[in-house]
Amino acid sequence: MKNLRSFSSFLVIGILGLSLGACAMFSGRETTGQYVDDTTITTKVKAQIFDDPALKVLQVNVETMKGVVQLSGFVDSKQSAGKAISIARQVKGVVSVKDDLVVR
Repeated sequence: MKNLRSFSSFLVIGILGLSLGACAMFSGRETTGQYVDDTTITTKVKAQIFDDPALKVLQVNVETMKGVVQLSGFVDSKQSAGKAISIARQVKGVVSVKDDLVVR
């Protein structure tokens, strides 16, 4: 009985792993590992932008795909935009930064 439960658990975990991998392949996006890496990069960039007193009050959105960080939203000056871009570039794993920030 215990062996049957262990086998069932192993089988369910295996099926879930294959499903996640297949979803990434068919969607053309990223592998599960890339998704986790991109989520980590996004979290780090958001945290560092929020920790900067000049940027924390601004509406900066961060998205990451295969190491490419996209910054969008609104900033109060070109200097703020430059600072957000500089912060994003310094995060480990960032390949490049796409600037879609709008100065208001």
